Amino acid sequence: MERSLRAARAATFTYFILNGTLLGMWVVQIPPIEERVGISHAVLGGFLVLLGLGAFAGMQLAGPLADRLGTRTVVPVSAVFCGAALILPGLAADTWTLAAALFVFGFANGCLDVGMNAHAVQVEKAYGRPVMSAFHATFSVGGVLAALAGAAAAGLGWSPAATLGCAGVLATLVALGAARALLPAENGSATAPPDESGPGKAAGRPAPARIWILAGLALLVMLCEGAANDWSVLHLKTVLGASDSLAAFAYGAFAAAMTVGRLLADRIAARFGPAAIVRHGAATAAVGMTAVALSPWIPLALAGWALFGAGLSGCVPQLFSAAGHADPAAAGANVSRVAGLGYLGMLAGPAVIGWLTHLVPLNITFLLPAAFCLVAAAAAGVLRGRPVTEPQAAQAV
Repeated sequence: MERSLRAARAATFTYFILNGTLLGMWVVQIPPIEERVGISHAVLGGFLVLLGLGAFAGMQLAGPLADRLGTRTVVPVSAVFCGAALILPGLAADTWTLAAALFVFGFANGCLDVGMNAHAVQVEKAYGRPVMSAFHATFSVGGVLAALAGAAAAGLGWSPAATLGCAGVLATLVALGAARALLPAENGSATAPPDESGPGKAAGRPAPARIWILAGLALLVMLCEGAANDWSVLHLKTVLGASDSLAAFAYGAFAAAMTVGRLLADRIAARFGPAAIVRHGAATAAVGMTAVALSPWIPLALAGWALFGAGLSGCVPQLFSAAGHADPAAAGANVSRVAGLGYLGMLAGPAVIGWLTHLVPLNITFLLPAAFCLVAAAAAGVLRGRPVTEPQAAQAV
C-alpha cells in the first residue's frame, strides 16, 4: 500500500512536469510561429488571451468530470489531449487557424491543470500531511526542460511543426505510462451524507461561500503573480535604467524565490497550518512589492522581487488544497472554481498594470498588487479548520 502511494505521488509529479513542459514548448516556439503566420505582437497578445479563455473553459468542464469519472480517468485523458493539441499551433497556416489552435490547446491545458490538481489533493489526503506545494514547484521544472528541448531542436533546424509534434508524441507516451500509478476514485468521505457521497453526485451542488472566498483570494494572488511575470523586467529597465542582461534578473529572482519557497512550503504548512502560510506569505509579498515600488536602487529592487516571489510561493497551492479538501465529493468542481478564477486573475494582472501606467508611473502601479497581498493576508483565516487527516487505508489506496 505504501509503495502504491509513493507511486501515485511520483505519477502526480510526472503530470505536473509534463504540463509545464507542454506549455513551455509552445512558449519557446512563439517567435518562429509568429513569423511564419505573419502576425504582429498586438495580434499575438490577443491570441494569448484566447488561449487563456480556452484554459478557463477547460477547467470548468474538467472539474465536474473529475468528480464524476475520477481523476484516474480525467488526468491521463487530458494529458493525451493536451499533447495532441500542442501540435496544432505548429501546423497553423494563417491567423484563423492559429487562433483556433490556441483555443483548443488552452482548453486541453485547462483540463489537465484541474485534473492533476484534483488528484494532488487526493494524494495529499492519503499522505495525511501537506504535499501540494512541492507539486507546484515541479511545474517550473517542465519549463526548464522545454527551454532545453526547444534550444536543441532549433540547433538541429527543426520546424515548429516537427518540434511540437515530437513533444506531443512523447507527452502521450509519458501520460499513458504514468496513468496506472494514479489513485482510484474515492467512494466519498466518511463525513458526507450517504446520498451525497458518491462520485459526481455533489458536482452540481452550488459552491458554499467559503469556496468563492478562496476563489477570490486566488484571483488576487494570481493577479499579483501575472503582474510580476510580465512587468518585472520592464520595471528594472525602464524605471531604474538597468541593462537588458541585468533587467532579466528581476524575473529570475522572482521565479527562483518562488520555486525554492514552494519546495519548503509543505514542511512549514505541516507545522504551522495553511492559514499561516497565506497570512505571512502574502504579508511578506506585500513588503517585497512595496520595496520594488519605492526603491531607487537596483539591488534593493531585485531583493524586493525575490521577497515578492518567496511570499507568494505557498499561497496558491494552499488555496487549491483547501478547495479540494472542503468537500471530497466535489473536490474537482471546487478546484476548478478556485483555479479558474485565479487563472483569470493571472490573465488580468498584466492588463491592469498596463492600464494604470496611463495614470501613474509604472513603479507606483505596483502598490496595487501590494494592497491585494494585504487583503489576502487579512482574509487568510478562511483556510483554518482544514486539517489534512490520516485517511482510512481502504479509501486511500
